[in-house]
Formats: sequence, C-alpha cells, structure tokens
Amino acid sequence: MREEQRRRNPRYAFIASAEVFEPVTKMHIASRVSELSVQGCYLDMLNPFPEDTIALVKISVGKTVFESKVRVVYAHSNLGVGLVFLDPDPKNVEVLKSWIDEAESDPARLIP
Repeated sequence: MREEQRRRNPRYAFIASAEVFEPVTKMHIASRVSELSVQGCYLDMLNPFPEDTIALVKISVGKTVFESKVRVVYAHSNLGVGLVFLDPDPKNVEVLKSWIDEAESDPARLIP
C-alpha cells in the first residue's frame, strides 16, 4: 500500500523550524517541517534517520513550540522523513491543534 493510502488524517503544507534529537546516539539535527497533520509531520532532511527510529522533535513557529516523542515511519534518502507523534502531552496537543486550525482555514495548504 502506498504512503498516501495509509494516511488517516489530512496533511497541510506547513513551514516551521524543527530540531530532532535521537537519544541513543545523541545525534541532534536541525531541520524544517514541510507538511503537518494531527498525527505527524514530514521533515526535510538530507541524512534522515532510519525507519522505526524513536526520537524527540521540537517544532517552532515564532515563540510557539510543539514537542513530542516521535517514530520515523518512512525515510527518503537525501530528502526527509515522515514522523508519527507518540503521545504528546495536552499542552503540546493544543499547540498542534491551533496550527492545524490555521492550516484548515487556507484550502490551498491541503496536500492531496
């Protein structure tokens, strides 16, 4: 099954700064969010982590920050990674919902 067919929630074009920290290797990578959904995001990244890597992500838009544990769902070499959020706390869910609400108000940001 193709990735597009597995998605349960709409994805939106969304540009934000991101930092990913992988605790086992202690690798820290600055990145950029290009797509966002209520369940995850896509990060543009030249050297993506392998599938099933567990990490922490911090996404920033101005002074607003979202943080969550994540799992790499798929990796595209030299392009980026698809991440699924793993149980973000309620404060972070509120931040995510506000960004999704903003994206939903602009139909041009919906990714087919």
